[in-house]
Amino acid sequence: MLVAKNLYKSYKEVHALNNVSLSVQEGELYGLLGPNGAGKTTTINILTSLLKPNSGEILYHGKSLFENLNQCKKMIGVVPQEIALYEELSAIENLKFWGTLYGIKGKQLQQKTEELLSFLGLSDRKNHKIKTYSGGMKRRINITAALLHDPKIVFMDEPTVGIDPQSRNLIFEVIQELHSRGLTMIYTTHYMEEAERLCDRIGIIDEGKIVAEGSLENLKKASTIKEEIHVKFTNAPKEDLLNINNSFPNQVLVQENQLVLSTSQANTDLPKLIQLCTNANLPLEHLQVKNLSLESIFLELTGKSLRD
Repeated sequence: MLVAKNLYKSYKEVHALNNVSLSVQEGELYGLLGPNGAGKTTTINILTSLLKPNSGEILYHGKSLFENLNQCKKMIGVVPQEIALYEELSAIENLKFWGTLYGIKGKQLQQKTEELLSFLGLSDRKNHKIKTYSGGMKRRINITAALLHDPKIVFMDEPTVGIDPQSRNLIFEVIQELHSRGLTMIYTTHYMEEAERLCDRIGIIDEGKIVAEGSLENLKKASTIKEEIHVKFTNAPKEDLLNINNSFPNQVLVQENQLVLSTSQANTDLPKLIQLCTNANLPLEHLQVKNLSLESIFLELTGKSLRD
């Protein structure tokens, strides 16, 4: 669906993108993560033709973006981070305005706006001015405007920033429904749990380079960080703890009445550990599994929090 090859973009002395390549398959929901200043926005702006790279190639269904600009633009929908709506106009008026810019008119435009307003749960507020809307409602109208022309791929730039949990969950449901219908999406977010919940594959960008890419499962497998199983016992003999240690060579840290097992396969090691404790008659006081998260992987790769 989308292939970007060797994208470079510089501003005088600043290299915003340095050999960025990525591909997104048809129907895929691709997450793009990176700290502020890493190159996310520049990448999105180039992929949607708002910026031209210094060099590199972008293909939509095999067609060069900048050589077939009008044709490719019809495939693209954009949900910007900033609300792109006219506050003094109603929702329906905003959508009709944006629809005409896409070349949609008459009954087709009327039908499409009504259909999308219903899909986003806003039919009862369609005639109210945008300035009367909550932040979550504005975000939903922003999404509606991007879908009017039936794009083949939609770029969503942090579509849940600054909204309440109920609106955020509704937007999740909308995105998951669009995904189930086969719409291709590229999704940027500052919330790790969103990427974990929604995305088929994730690209992590830092200092203008893609430093890791893959499904969450593949990113976990490639990480040097391990999951940890923390076990605390009531009066456990040290000898018994050392015997458990021998069953997991180089994986266990033994402390007084407790141990920490580092593992890349907690699903299989946890039952084994519990069985060993049962066989040794070791009374468990507390057990906790600290799973490897996308946030841990992100910090490992970038050394930064997402909002740096």
